[in-house]
Amino acid sequence: MGAITLRNLHKSYGGHEVIKGVDIDIADGEFCVFVGPSGCGKSTLLRMIAGLEDITGGTLEIDGKRVNDVQPRERGVAMVFQSYAIFPHMSVRENMAFGLTIAGASKAEKAEKVQRAAEILQMEHLLDRRPSQLSGGQRQRVAIGRAIVRSPSVFLFDEPLSNLDAALRMDMRMEIGKLHKQLGATMIYVTHDQVEAMTLADKIVVLRDGKVMQAGAPMELYHNPANRFVAGFLGAPSMNFLAVEVLEADGDHAKVAATAMEPVTVPLRGQRLVAGAPAELGIRPQHVTACAPDQGSLHGTVALVERLGSETVVDLTMRDGTTMIAAFGEDLVFEPGQRVDLEFDPAQAHLFPAEG
Repeated sequence: MGAITLRNLHKSYGGHEVIKGVDIDIADGEFCVFVGPSGCGKSTLLRMIAGLEDITGGTLEIDGKRVNDVQPRERGVAMVFQSYAIFPHMSVRENMAFGLTIAGASKAEKAEKVQRAAEILQMEHLLDRRPSQLSGGQRQRVAIGRAIVRSPSVFLFDEPLSNLDAALRMDMRMEIGKLHKQLGATMIYVTHDQVEAMTLADKIVVLRDGKVMQAGAPMELYHNPANRFVAGFLGAPSMNFLAVEVLEADGDHAKVAATAMEPVTVPLRGQRLVAGAPAELGIRPQHVTACAPDQGSLHGTVALVERLGSETVVDLTMRDGTTMIAAFGEDLVFEPGQRVDLEFDPAQAHLFPAEG
């Protein structure tokens, strides 16, 4: 009911192109997250699917039907906005039923659908309140409830949690995940928060400058990023990148070295590099471990220590002056200025051409 296909989709404002030939397939019932930095085009892409933005070029299909010129109300989609967009003079019940009222639904139908949505969202006790009497999280639930009562085949979420505090964001993120499991509907969710993307998605689409950098399952993108941008965007703390020189290279592996690192052999993962070429070696902070003095391949000095309870994050200054972050699961003790020798599993490292 809610399969979506985007083929060579383009969007321009005058002479400025913001969506540059996007191809995406979203299966029926899939939770797909568009993620990327501000200005990458993710919200514009969502609004094109909703019908709130015209399509300059390409094809948008919902359930195999071309909907480029179909009105938003006829596309079978419902959108939840960042700003809630609920009416302050209406009760929660009236807000949730508003779309049905506009569509001319009967009083009985509205009552039934609002009650069902309220039960799903566990907000039956709030139906007679006004928005001014609700918390931020409750207001967002009202906006989601207004979408549920329309029984759409596709839910569209445009950064719905960005106005909430950190603890409430986590709670609402879990609620949206449960809602997807319960309804089984197709959901497309826009965020710049890679943690939201990793925890919610069946499929992540990473966007940059109006183009798809990579699409796939969260852990597939995390472990096998297609390029330097995806590698650096997904994961917290962000992946470290060390400028290295390729000493040797064959079809599967390359031997690389840097001023701050002893020579190591790492997998090429499909990258084409030759001896003498400059490259960047990506190492995730969680894949670094401390070792005995003069035993590791990396050497640095502690600049800052952050104790987060579940892990200790150490900001290091390497011997060539560059910085590196290590995240240790153990409750290790480090002092600023302390020399630290590190090692990592080369099989978990990622090598990219210097141009990214």
